[in-house]
Amino acid sequence: MARKRDEQSAEPRPPAEAHDTVRHLIMSELEQGPLSARDISGLVGISEKEVAGHLEHIRQSLHRTGRRLTVQPAECARCGFVFDKRERLTRPSRCPVCKSESIHAPMFSLAGL
Repeated sequence: MARKRDEQSAEPRPPAEAHDTVRHLIMSELEQGPLSARDISGLVGISEKEVAGHLEHIRQSLHRTGRRLTVQPAECARCGFVFDKRERLTRPSRCPVCKSESIHAPMFSLAGL
């Protein structure tokens, strides 16, 4: 056990490099223009399921800065129904009118400032 302590104290570790957080990366991508959750997932390197949680947090934190997260609502590809009253940031599973599962994903961007 004493040997491990000597090895650890012999060479100090360099400090970790500062990187942008996932949310900062998402915000910088959203400043470029509208993106779907799938687009954000590919650009930032996280799963598509994680994107909605990060976007919700970004929406809440932007409120203080005078900026806002704009959402172009999802739309049914079959009948054209627009999910404009939907509060959740995830893609709906099917259309309430025609029951089609072919839904265009919502698009997200930043506005204001």
